[in-house]
Amino acid sequence: MSVRFYHREQCHLCEEALALLHEAGLVGALTMIDIDSDPELGVAYGLRIPVVETGDGRVLEWPFDLEALAVLLS
Repeated sequence: MSVRFYHREQCHLCEEALALLHEAGLVGALTMIDIDSDPELGVAYGLRIPVVETGDGRVLEWPFDLEALAVLLS
């Protein structure tokens, strides 16, 4: 399953979310998307990050935990 992780540099919440993604074993499946790389992404996700999105369009916004990740990916 492909998983996109929307984040920005020096975002402590993004770091916490990434640690959960590591714990869930998703690192190999992640596509990291820095929202500051594109002004449109910055507008769309600026106040929502960190955000996890599956290949089929399901979205999980912060705050989330391992249980919420498991539900998203099931």
